[in-house]
Amino acid sequence: MSAIAPQIWARLSVEGLQGNALRGCLAVPDVTDRLLAGIDAAGRRHLLILLNPTDADFHDSQSRGIGVITQELAIPDHAPGRYLDITCLDISGYETFNLIGGELATQLSGSEESASQVVSRVLAKWRRFWGQAPRHLLSREEQLGLFAELWFLRVWLIPMVGLSEAVQRWRGPFGSRHDFEWAGKSVEVKATSSVHERVHRIHGLDQLLPPEAGVLLIFSQRLREEAGATNSLPNLVASCREQLAGEAHSLSQFEDALIQVGYSDADADEYSQLRLRVVEEGLYQVQADFPRLTKSELCDGLLPGVRDVNYEIILDGFAHLCIARLPEQATML
Repeated sequence: MSAIAPQIWARLSVEGLQGNALRGCLAVPDVTDRLLAGIDAAGRRHLLILLNPTDADFHDSQSRGIGVITQELAIPDHAPGRYLDITCLDISGYETFNLIGGELATQLSGSEESASQVVSRVLAKWRRFWGQAPRHLLSREEQLGLFAELWFLRVWLIPMVGLSEAVQRWRGPFGSRHDFEWAGKSVEVKATSSVHERVHRIHGLDQLLPPEAGVLLIFSQRLREEAGATNSLPNLVASCREQLAGEAHSLSQFEDALIQVGYSDADADEYSQLRLRVVEEGLYQVQADFPRLTKSELCDGLLPGVRDVNYEIILDGFAHLCIARLPEQATML
């Protein structure tokens, strides 16, 4: 994800500025010329977008640490006119402000939407993020799991059922029993970095129960951490966003799901250190001889005082249950 580089702000000196004067330069010049970074006499940072004559005014005071107004500005070396002025009101929020600027630049580039529409959507996304409990870094296992879910969404499901339907089916982040659910089917996604075995951890006796009226599938992905690999979690997130860019509602649902699982762009540099190669993958149907434990298979149920059971399954030796090893073979989706 693009972000405003620190050196952009370093170019903008407050020297000689007085009153409401602003000095500006292109915020992310390699992405768009529609977004300026600006600084005022008090040293406050601004993001500035020149509006078209037909664009409506836009104001926002709901976003934490950010204010948005529309005003006439004359910025040296840039066109005078009516600007949408986004101001960072909290110096501790500079890192997030740079990320917001990068996202605005990306969405303004080549977009036919008005600046107000783009800004409104981006700030709404960040308000949802700020409204969550304080974030924590995803563990390595959580990163692998999210990578596998996004890979299944991006590489397997979207080409088969389309953007909107695929995003609608991603229900795990919102508390559903399985990661992907729709009428008659569910898919549970499992990732492993085991070198020699296709081994997966199962959480609870209900996780491999099929839906009440349908079929349960397991998407199994084996990953290997390699410094030279081209895949990473942030790259996959960016690829999904790029594909969903023309579907505003689906993109909003996708962003909500990322927030629910605890993914934040602010931690993208940290997550980028985990480089992954996809070794093998497959879609399995859970049926009678699938390796699993359920409550019905424990004749006397759980022992008193035992609340739940986590266990591991190994899918090596169950090739007959694999219904697809390539996305184009996954006709059951």
